[in-house]
Amino acid sequence: MSRPAIFMDRDGTLSHEIGYVNHASRFRLFPWAVDAVRLVNQAGWAAVLVTNQAGVARGYFPESVIHEVHAHVNAALQAGDARLDGLYVCMHHPSAGAPPYRQDCDCRKPRPGLLLQAQRELHLDLARSWVVGDRHGDLQVAWNVGARAALVKSGYGLGEWEHHAPRWPRQPDLVAEHLLEAVERILFAEGRA
Repeated sequence: MSRPAIFMDRDGTLSHEIGYVNHASRFRLFPWAVDAVRLVNQAGWAAVLVTNQAGVARGYFPESVIHEVHAHVNAALQAGDARLDGLYVCMHHPSAGAPPYRQDCDCRKPRPGLLLQAQRELHLDLARSWVVGDRHGDLQVAWNVGARAALVKSGYGLGEWEHHAPRWPRQPDLVAEHLLEAVERILFAEGRA
């Protein structure tokens, strides 16, 4: 039986946006991140991280940095009695770097590859799922798979909302200050809070 998910962008949504995180010591979770993921867990939804990390393709840092950062994420969540059900990363770029990282892939958001992989592996109902992110590409990937989209004003979100959203062909299904507020509102609307 499939269940819904809340797909979360990493930088700017789950953690501070600092540009390319080229060293694990630069990575900082937002103070509300663990609480948000725990709420998703308690509701019985899948908590899934989906992130583009083209810094690997661009040669800014090795793939090992991604693994170090995500080990930190998992440890912080576990310490707060929360967990990710899945963690999906696109390290590709269509025009930078060398193979295998230089490729025009289907997994780079807003393309749907990461979400479709998660759907298969975690048995998810994308039509009942949400994507939460701080950029238009996060919203677009949601709509590309029939999910709903929440824009958070953390990270790049406030600038996206104030300066670009009026020209978007479709508006977010929900706008929240940050991930925890988005999760609370999604789950409340679905009767799961």
